[in-house]
Amino acid sequence: MGILRDDGVVYKAVNKVDLGPNSGEVYLHADVKAPRMAGLFAKVFVWFLEMKLIGNILLYFLKKNNRIQSLVSYGVLEESPLYVPLHTYEDVEEEEVKCLDRGMSPAEQVQHAMDCLQSSDTVLHDSSFSFCRWTILDYSRAYAKRQITPLVVAERLISAVVQSSSPGMDMSFFIRYDAQDILRQAAESTLRHERGESISVLDGVPIAVKDEIDCMPHPTTVTYLTIVIGGSKWLHKVRPCKEDACCVKRLRSCGAILVGKTNMHELGAGTSGINPHYGSARNPYDPRRISGGSSSGSAAVVCAGLCPVALGVDGGGSVRMPAALCGVIGLKPSFGRIPHSGVLPLNWTVGMVGILAGTVEDSLIVYAAISGQAESHQPTMWFNDCSDDIRACCLHALASLHKSYGWETYEVTLPDIEVMRLAHYVTIGSECSASIAHHLEKMGKSVSGWDVRVALSIYGSFDSRDYLNAQRIRNRQMKFYETIFRLADVIVSPMVGVTAYEIKEDAQETGELDYVNGAALVRYSIAGNFLGFPAVTVPVGYDRLGLPIGIQFIGKPWSEAKIDLLICHKQ
Repeated sequence: MGILRDDGVVYKAVNKVDLGPNSGEVYLHADVKAPRMAGLFAKVFVWFLEMKLIGNILLYFLKKNNRIQSLVSYGVLEESPLYVPLHTYEDVEEEEVKCLDRGMSPAEQVQHAMDCLQSSDTVLHDSSFSFCRWTILDYSRAYAKRQITPLVVAERLISAVVQSSSPGMDMSFFIRYDAQDILRQAAESTLRHERGESISVLDGVPIAVKDEIDCMPHPTTVTYLTIVIGGSKWLHKVRPCKEDACCVKRLRSCGAILVGKTNMHELGAGTSGINPHYGSARNPYDPRRISGGSSSGSAAVVCAGLCPVALGVDGGGSVRMPAALCGVIGLKPSFGRIPHSGVLPLNWTVGMVGILAGTVEDSLIVYAAISGQAESHQPTMWFNDCSDDIRACCLHALASLHKSYGWETYEVTLPDIEVMRLAHYVTIGSECSASIAHHLEKMGKSVSGWDVRVALSIYGSFDSRDYLNAQRIRNRQMKFYETIFRLADVIVSPMVGVTAYEIKEDAQETGELDYVNGAALVRYSIAGNFLGFPAVTVPVGYDRLGLPIGIQFIGKPWSEAKIDLLICHKQ
C-alpha cells in the first residue's frame, strides 16, 4: 500500500450487518493516541506542526495512529456518499402532539406551546433542590403580577454578570455584553407590561446567545480579544455582524431581552470550552472544572441561573455535552428544523442551532419560537463506555422509566461507532477549514490560539478522498439508524463518558489538547449531528463528587415535540 498509506478496513454491506443484541459486531473503543498538551509543550508542538516537512510527517502519524486512515480515508465501502443529513419531512400525526400551521408568527407559536404545557400535568418547579432557577413562566407571572419589572431584572442581571467576571471569580460567562443595550430592551419591555401589551410569555425574559450566532449590536468573534466572533480574536475583522441571525430575530420579535454573546471554545474546535483569548467559562458546580464545549458560556450561564435559556450551536455535541456537564437541558433539533442563517458557517452539514435551558418546558417554549422554515434493561458496549458513576446513574434512570411509566427497552447493536466519530471529525474539520481558509491565508494561523492551530493543521491535511469516504460512512450509518428507528421511538444513552474535569493552570494561556477526554466527551453526540437526528440531554443525577450527569434521548427525524412530551411526562 506504500510507506505513507494504511490498508483500509473492508466494510460489510449494510443489509448484511446484524443490529440485534447478540450481534457479532465488535465495539471499537476510541483508542486515542495523543498526549495531553498545554503550555510550552503545546507551543513547541505547534511550531513543529506548522513546519512543512516535519508537519506533514507528524500529521501522517497522528492520522495513522488514531486510525483515521484505516477506518475512513482508505476504507472500502459499497455505499455512495451522503452529503447532507436532510430527512424527507413527514408531518406524522401523533397522539398528544400538536402541529403548528404554516405562517404563524414566533409569538403565536410560543402561545401554542404554552397552551400545550398548561393543558398537561407537568410540574414546572422541582422543589427538591435548595437552589432554584427562575423559569420563563416564573418571569412572566412575576411581571404580570407587578412583583418585579424587566428593568429591575436587567439591573440585577448586569450586576451579577459584572460580579461573575471580577477577579477572584473569573467565571468568563460572556465574551461581550452591552449594559446600556440590555437596559434599553428591558425598559421597552417594562413599558409594554405596564400597558398590558406584552408580546408573549418571553417578553422581558433574559436570553443569552453563543458567540457563534449573530446578535446585534455585538460582533460575532467566535472568541475575540477586543471584539470576538466564534471565540476568536480575528474573525470579526473579516466577517462583520450586520443583522440578527434568524433565530435571534424570532426571539427578539417575542420580546425577549438578548443579553449578550457567551464564551465558547475558539471556532468550536474543542470540547473543553477552555479559551486562551477570553478565559475559560467555568462550571458553576465547581469553578475549578470545565463547563464543556463548545457552547461553554451558554451552558454555564443557564446553570448559574443568570438566564433561564441560552442559544448554542451543536456541531458534534457542542450543546448537549456542556449541558450534561453543567446539569441543564440541551436540545439539538433535527437538521433543517431551525434556520441556520446568521450563524457562523463553520460546519454546514453537521452544525445546528440548539437550546440550553433550566427545564424541558423552557426548551420547548424557545424551540417553538425559533423553529420553522425560514420562510433485561442492561444495555451493553457503547452505552457502557463511560465512567462507573455515569453508567449506574443512567441505568437507574432507565429502570425508573420502565418501572414508573412502562418504558420498554431493547438492546440493539450500533456498528462502527468509532468509525462514525472519525468520519464526523474529518467532515467537521474539512468544512471548518474550507470555511475560513481564505481568511487565514491573509492573516496567518498565528492569530488563533495554540490549541486551535493544531486543530487547523489537522483539518487542513484532509483531502477529497478523506471527505468523500466520510460521507459514504455517513450514508452507511444513516441506514443503520433508520433500521433501529423502525423498532424504537428513541435511542437512549449517557450524554458524555466523563463528568466535568478540572481546568489545569498550564491551559490558561495556550488552551489544551486533550484528545482522550475529548473523545470521551463527544462519544455519544455524533449521531445527532452527522445524521441530523434531534437529541436532548436531561440531568438525571450526580457523580460521587457532586458533578452533574446527563442522559441523552435521540429521536427520529422531526420528532422534537414527541421527545419533549415523553420526557415531560417522565420527569
